[in-house]
Amino acid sequence: MTNPRMFLLVALLALGYLSWAQWQTDYGPKRPAAAATTTDAGATSTAAAPSADVPAPSDVPSASATATPTAPSPEAAAPAPSADPIVVTTDVLRLEIDPRGGTIVAADLLAYPVQPKQPERVRLLSTDAANFFVAQSGLVSASGSAPDHQALYEVEQREYTLADGAASIEVPLTWRDAASGITVRKVFVLERGSYAITQRHDIRNEGSQAWTGNAYRQLQRVPHHVDRSGLKGYTNTEAYSFAGAAWYSPKDKFQKLAFDKFAKEPLNSKVTGGWVSLVQHYFFAAWIPNADADETFSTAEVKNASGTRYLIRATSPAVSVAPDGEQALSSRLYVGPKLQSELEQVAPGLSLTIDYGMFTIFSEPLHWLLAKLHALTGNWGFAIILLVLLIKAAFFKLSEAQYRSMAKMRKLQPRVAALKERYGDDKQKMNQAMLELYQKEKINPLGGCLPMLVQIPVFFALYWVLLESVELRQAPFILWIQNLTAPDPYFVLPVLNAAAMLATQWLTPMAGMDPLQAKIMKFMPVVFSVLFAFFPAGLVLYWTVNGVLSLAQQWIITRRIEGGEKAAAAAKAK
Repeated sequence: MTNPRMFLLVALLALGYLSWAQWQTDYGPKRPAAAATTTDAGATSTAAAPSADVPAPSDVPSASATATPTAPSPEAAAPAPSADPIVVTTDVLRLEIDPRGGTIVAADLLAYPVQPKQPERVRLLSTDAANFFVAQSGLVSASGSAPDHQALYEVEQREYTLADGAASIEVPLTWRDAASGITVRKVFVLERGSYAITQRHDIRNEGSQAWTGNAYRQLQRVPHHVDRSGLKGYTNTEAYSFAGAAWYSPKDKFQKLAFDKFAKEPLNSKVTGGWVSLVQHYFFAAWIPNADADETFSTAEVKNASGTRYLIRATSPAVSVAPDGEQALSSRLYVGPKLQSELEQVAPGLSLTIDYGMFTIFSEPLHWLLAKLHALTGNWGFAIILLVLLIKAAFFKLSEAQYRSMAKMRKLQPRVAALKERYGDDKQKMNQAMLELYQKEKINPLGGCLPMLVQIPVFFALYWVLLESVELRQAPFILWIQNLTAPDPYFVLPVLNAAAMLATQWLTPMAGMDPLQAKIMKFMPVVFSVLFAFFPAGLVLYWTVNGVLSLAQQWIITRRIEGGEKAAAAAKAK
């Protein structure tokens, strides 16, 4: 940043943006009280009145009907997890599956520690009251019995581990209803290196009557707790990331719904080839039905005596299984990180869960370029430095013209000071005289603006890349910077940036500047140091390297011009 007015512009933009973000934190959606879960331990089927998070059989269309499920009733109680869940471990996931309903009640992401170099892993799904988040699925029927997510399944074993060299592992659960002759085998298939889980209902009808019903898959949670208190809350990047429901359809594309809007803007829509999800900072879970299935997407608030949970559901069209017939209904569940390079291969539009907001048009290609540079360097910090070098190289000629113009303006400072003394407080005549002087010397006083204007969208786009990209989460650089997405712990980078700004001011012509503006400029290094003390270290690294390179470029060009003028004057004197 070499133009004084651009210091002020960037500072105002940054302060304005942070003020808006803080306003969202203070006056945006508030986290409802966490919901406790209670149950009737003896319930084993859907014969009793369904709870609010189960589609009621009377609401489910028959094979010849087209009605859609209604919203759940306002009161609900969920079944408590079984004391002995099924534990499934692959190379990237550790799941706990409750035999009651075949609900996934815990999901640990083995590649993502909660804190760097600590053994505890991120737990995305959980039945803990403060972080309740589960993935449920089941069947409902208007014509007979069906295992919803409260039905008790039989299990073959309690622990599964992906064997060395094996590509996948299957986890079967079985439900039987002797009266109707319906047997349902619920199977989870997990693959090596994948966060996408295939879930299948294999329905076998050994009765004398046709069975008609629907499959549903849903996610249910309380909002993820985010620490917004004090200084830690101000620097916590989770506080600025969207959390809530999101879904996708080929027609309406990516849509999202904050938790505080569930009651005001409920979803109830037929979608073919989409998905539903609940997202949070860095991670999310999504149910992905078959691409050709005509599903009904819906949202609801599920209330009980202790609070509110939020639910998003995909319900399949009705299917009929004839006596002695079989039917398989399948979908996929993604439980994991927002990996931009992989999500689009899982399902169309799934990468849109990485929400860069209004800067998406800049952030997506910037993330792509950073990923390529990271592949070369193996370090995200060096990738950021290479990004600065590429941008400086791309605009080298433009910057060179800018610094030549500023070097000439520096040379004219004595003449500008003389004009100021001549015209005193007559600003109109002073500005007119300066304009004539610049025209005579072929100097463009606004020549320094364009390179900086290019940097501003890159600056904010990189901010969102650092905020949202899980690939950079806890990424180390060198020495004291062991987390590029957290503030510099010793404030070294903000101080270096302030030093670069001070040196830039020394090289930048100040003659003719408004006295108030000149005073403000003296405080800008301090203002930026305080501001950058709370920014992610990766962002401050980008801006500091950019400032140091700009300073070096300006100093070299200034010295070169001054040296050329001295040589010309010496030659003329001879």
